[in-house]
Amino acid sequence: MDLFGRDFITTQEWAKAELDAALDLAARMKRERFSPQFTSILAHKTFFMFFYNPSVRTRQSFECAATELGGHAQFLVPEGMRLKTATSAGETVEDAAKVMSSYACGIGIRILEDKVPYYGAGTELLREYARWASVPIDNMADDRFHPFQGLADVMGWAEWFGEGPGRPDYAKLQGKKFVLTWAQGALARSWCSVQEAILIASRYGMHVTIARPDGYDLDPEVIGWTRQNCAAAGTSFEVTNDPVKCMDGAHVVYARNWMSPNAYRDGEFKKKEEIEKALTYKGWTLDAAKMARTDNAIFTHPMPVDRGNEVTDEVASGPNSVIYNVAENRLHVQKAVMALTMGNL
Repeated sequence: MDLFGRDFITTQEWAKAELDAALDLAARMKRERFSPQFTSILAHKTFFMFFYNPSVRTRQSFECAATELGGHAQFLVPEGMRLKTATSAGETVEDAAKVMSSYACGIGIRILEDKVPYYGAGTELLREYARWASVPIDNMADDRFHPFQGLADVMGWAEWFGEGPGRPDYAKLQGKKFVLTWAQGALARSWCSVQEAILIASRYGMHVTIARPDGYDLDPEVIGWTRQNCAAAGTSFEVTNDPVKCMDGAHVVYARNWMSPNAYRDGEFKKKEEIEKALTYKGWTLDAAKMARTDNAIFTHPMPVDRGNEVTDEVASGPNSVIYNVAENRLHVQKAVMALTMGNL
């Protein structure tokens, strides 16, 4: 399958067969890590990592991915570039994208909720870079989507129900119940990870349930896509404000805090207000009692985990937690997508 040159902004924009190809390669790369067949795919090539927001795992995993493919990842921040902004003169996105394309084999961009003036502005920036760049644009997390996390998630779930690490069985996910539940939290998180989770779960034939308090609805367009994905797969989709009954019969539980749709006012993200409001809710922490209502479900989370608010230690570090395996999978899915879209594969 020829994916060379493709942007990766959200999993929803790739065909199912394209996602399958990336995931199959990621599993091979996990089983055969450091195999000579993979170590020169990006030989002498550079991948630019453009971070508006910092991240420990994202930088680590992309740098490791480029190195293991025989290439190099270069760390960039806006402060180190002379970029045009709403209040200052500088290089436009068109100019930056065209010049960066002449140097690198791909450009990754990470821009989250506190670096944009309104919801969706992060994705808009990535699409503007994609408009002008002649190399792939990779979404390392924006305020709407986190496609590499989505791939890492579904790979981890399929490994649990399959034959273990590096041996996922995606057919085993079909008909399983996936529960995404809002949780208390002190981080005022964006919607990107949770929205990719429901998109990828619905693409792989899972029943999807979203539990959230009133006033915490997600992006209507993403909800619409998820409904369509479930309808195409013949599975169910539901939204509830009950944090307990939603767990009945679940096979995969994803508990995470996310901001409300009212988080932006006057071009500013009201983080402090969002945190204070979220912490007033009671009964939205995932604990062992809730997990006991499930069908021996696994707990999944993209990390970092807000332990004690989003989930108890007993669950996060319990025998059915897949958080570390999912975190490792970020490396392997990133290697696979980079190899397919930028490499000599």
